[in-house]
Amino acid sequence: MPITLPDDQWNKIYSFLLSCPNLYVSDEAKTRRFICALLWVVRSGAQWRLLPEVYGKWNTVYRRFARWCNKGTFTKMLSLLASEPDMEWLIIDSTIIRAHPCAAFTPQKRGGTENQALGRCRGGFSSKIHISVDALGNPLRTLLTGGQRHDITQAKALILGYTSEYVIGDKGYDSFDFIGVIEANGAIAVIPPRANREKSRDYDTHLYKERHLVECFINKIKWYRRIFSRFDKLAARYFGFLCFVSSLIWLR
Repeated sequence: MPITLPDDQWNKIYSFLLSCPNLYVSDEAKTRRFICALLWVVRSGAQWRLLPEVYGKWNTVYRRFARWCNKGTFTKMLSLLASEPDMEWLIIDSTIIRAHPCAAFTPQKRGGTENQALGRCRGGFSSKIHISVDALGNPLRTLLTGGQRHDITQAKALILGYTSEYVIGDKGYDSFDFIGVIEANGAIAVIPPRANREKSRDYDTHLYKERHLVECFINKIKWYRRIFSRFDKLAARYFGFLCFVSSLIWLR
């Protein structure tokens, strides 16, 4: 039985798509079938060639998905749905995604593997998703890097443009520079100090417990098998799926 979207969720998605320039979505039935096809792929983790015929030709669906990724359609969708977050506090974290061997060895004409957010480690290729969520655990911003990149390298980008009372993160974000950025924005850093600090720093241990919200979000996106493991050679394709899934979580 094909996967379908509830009418209320579809109406919000279609309203957004109609507002996007250079998108051919006048046929609502075909557009809805296309979105349901993406949902089937990202949920099942199956190869594009295994897409059931009820959703149309797999190659047609893939090429349309690729065009939308290149246009940043799914990134814009997430930005629109996340336009009214609860900014009492901002929580940041990251998670490593193992890449399937088929995701490696991107042709040089596409920039090569090193330019597709894939990093080498003992376990093979991996990517890292950097995440910020609001006080309700809803996604605000997602970034993609190679799995070897440290959390602190993307910390400033995760909070850029947001104003909150507190910024919550684990010890990986304990940096003099980053804490200075947080305080310059008028927020309070709820980040435990590293053990090797010469001078310890106090933080709100009670509020730090709210960090579980970002862990819950990570758990939600990993129920989608195309997110749990990376099969896409191109970072833009994987990131498109990531923003699409994040948008679905806002629609719940």
